[in-house]
Amino acid sequence: QEEENTHEPTGSIGAFRQYCSGEGARGQSRVRAWVEPGVGYGGRGGLRLGSAAGMFLLSQGYQGMVDGGNNIVEVSWESVSSILQVGGTVIGSARCKAFRNREGRLKAASNLIQRGITNLCVIGGDGSLTGANLFREEWSGLLEELAQSGKIEEEAVKKYAYLNIVGMVGSIDNDFCGTDMTIGTDSALHRIIEVVDAIMTTAQSHQRTFVLEVMGRHCGYLALVSALACGADWVFIPEYPPEEGWEDQMCVKLCENRARKKRLNIIIVAEGAIDCHNEAITSEKVKDLVVLQLGFDTRVTILGHVQRGGTPSAFDRILASRMGVEAVLALLEATPDTPACVVSLSGNQAVRLPLMECVQMTQEVQKAMDERKFCEAVRLRGRSFENNLNTYKLLSHRRPDAELPKTNFNVAVLNVGAPAAGMNAAVRSAVRVGITEGHNMFAVIDGFEGFSRGQIKEISWGDVGGWTGQGGSLLGTKRTLPAKYLEKIADQMRANNINALMVIGGFEAYLGLLELSAAREKYEEFCVPMVMVPATVSNNVPGSDFSIGADTALNTITDVSVRWMNSGSGSHRFQIFCLEKYGSYIGTLANMGGLAAGADAAYIFEEKFDIRELQANVEHLTEKMKTSIQRGLVLRNENSNENYTTDFIYQLYSEEGKGVFDCRKNVLGHMQQGGAPSPFDRNFGTKISAKAVQWISKKLRETYRKGKVFANTDDTVCLLGMRRRNLLFQPVVELKGEADFEHRIPKEQWWLKLRPLMKILAKYKTSYDVSDSGQLEHVARHSP
Repeated sequence: QEEENTHEPTGSIGAFRQYCSGEGARGQSRVRAWVEPGVGYGGRGGLRLGSAAGMFLLSQGYQGMVDGGNNIVEVSWESVSSILQVGGTVIGSARCKAFRNREGRLKAASNLIQRGITNLCVIGGDGSLTGANLFREEWSGLLEELAQSGKIEEEAVKKYAYLNIVGMVGSIDNDFCGTDMTIGTDSALHRIIEVVDAIMTTAQSHQRTFVLEVMGRHCGYLALVSALACGADWVFIPEYPPEEGWEDQMCVKLCENRARKKRLNIIIVAEGAIDCHNEAITSEKVKDLVVLQLGFDTRVTILGHVQRGGTPSAFDRILASRMGVEAVLALLEATPDTPACVVSLSGNQAVRLPLMECVQMTQEVQKAMDERKFCEAVRLRGRSFENNLNTYKLLSHRRPDAELPKTNFNVAVLNVGAPAAGMNAAVRSAVRVGITEGHNMFAVIDGFEGFSRGQIKEISWGDVGGWTGQGGSLLGTKRTLPAKYLEKIADQMRANNINALMVIGGFEAYLGLLELSAAREKYEEFCVPMVMVPATVSNNVPGSDFSIGADTALNTITDVSVRWMNSGSGSHRFQIFCLEKYGSYIGTLANMGGLAAGADAAYIFEEKFDIRELQANVEHLTEKMKTSIQRGLVLRNENSNENYTTDFIYQLYSEEGKGVFDCRKNVLGHMQQGGAPSPFDRNFGTKISAKAVQWISKKLRETYRKGKVFANTDDTVCLLGMRRRNLLFQPVVELKGEADFEHRIPKEQWWLKLRPLMKILAKYKTSYDVSDSGQLEHVARHSP
């Protein structure tokens, strides 16, 4: 157990709980165990898909495996109930020197054989997973040695001839190569951003500079993404040391920001930050430098272990559950020839990668850093890390006007539809990247309606300072479509010489671009590049798996659900809670919120239900209340059924549950649109918007002829969306076949495949679609 592997990420409880149940498996007879040697946060997700033959939890990681006894406990369904919202690890985590030696591994093998355990899911970092792989490689030799010493029978050597290992990466540092996100990272980012947002209030009031130290001895992911998410003035990370003379450069930038009447400065330092000579850059060193050279009132805040604590975010709960499922499937499908694998996240897909390939690349990063090959270290971290770094460099440092290219193109940005958390981060990114590209950036107030009224103004770099963490839409937004204002909008585009248009919004934004595209035949002013960035809490835009704002809404739902259920913990009566979720006809929030909150049922428009299913759900909950589980949660999407309303379902549950449980109801409504954006939405909005503006620049160059921009092809009106593993530009007209215009939802939705998972976790007997479960892939290495 390496020291860095004791970082305990919030969220793997979701994966841990999944693996425990004797229900929902596929008839395999081999016994399985769940061990967390290096980290906390294991898995409701995987445990509840485990084999009926027996499920075990190994307490205290490898130490518990070596010590045996009560550290290896067979568990039931109820054993992992009500832990989804719990941070840390319920089965414990500990360093284990004994497991590093063959003698310790021999004891561990003996303890496993006594219980017939030959399948292990290990949650940890590279050190823990490397130890698991070594254990697997030595397995047959360990059994032979145990047989020779008489500790096990010869028959046991044949019966338990091979050990299967599947790893899940739990680390708040996100320092494991091969996955876009490790379990616990998003929750740690939530803790950091909560602190940063609170500090910014104080810093603005007193005109102070704050230096924040965050975790990351060998990986700067937390520091880098939190700097992106809060618009920090400077960030120090181990993979990308500052150039020689950084001290003066940083002080100049801080002075420039103060000269622009910015009342605060935020500097973020990863605990492992170094300079180009491999000398440590500490938060105290940075503070002393600012005080000495600038005389600014400067404070240091070291976040420390607060980053590991708290409840897991919605993202981590869903990620852990999905990874737990994939781990179970990998174990069920494993053969003696299957190498140890690790389940990872690539874009929106769960993938399986050879464990040692990932470990080797992770170790190569550290080797490159030790050899001061920092560009190589950034490349090895993967595309996600590299994109974060490049985006931060684009947005944080404004080059002098003399160094900027000058295109003389005018690009307009507007928000359309309902407000979504993260819209402001997207606008900030668009404006600053556009200025960096040499364009003149214009902001349109109040969507297409404001556009028609001439509510358009040029916007500068400094105008969008501090926008990243602001909720709602600072530009204003309306649902109004452009069809009835086409002539007026065309006049405004001509008057302001608008050469490109960027629209940030939901389904109305998509419809708006379709209308503008169709109007090109009549109005030449619309023959310019136009791009849409999806931003809506409903997540209902065709062509994109994710929309800006949906993650924030999910966290609101999850937080409210947990608080609400906890409010009934002091009651002597069993309680059922019925929540109505926002989202019109789209069931994303209800389904994914149900998965994140551990709901017993989620009623959505996409999956028809009738009175028989409602009655079956009531009976199921009634049986559940006979166990030690005393609370239930039922979610309903607002337009899931015009007859079976929230009031109807509440009354049904209340009547049928008399004498067994009480029922409460709540309608969240527009609460889901408010609040500060989550780290995911800030980061996603920032990166996707930057990519959209770079696409605009490319199209402007391609369509500029004889002193004029003329773009009239389908591929010049696009939506930029996340599809499975990639961000893709898709012509809006080509997406018409994917949209249900009557209900304003996509015809196919990726999250529906996760719907059976929620039911399985609620102990319903149903099948789980494994068509997307991955074959073993290889770690992708991209060229410099």
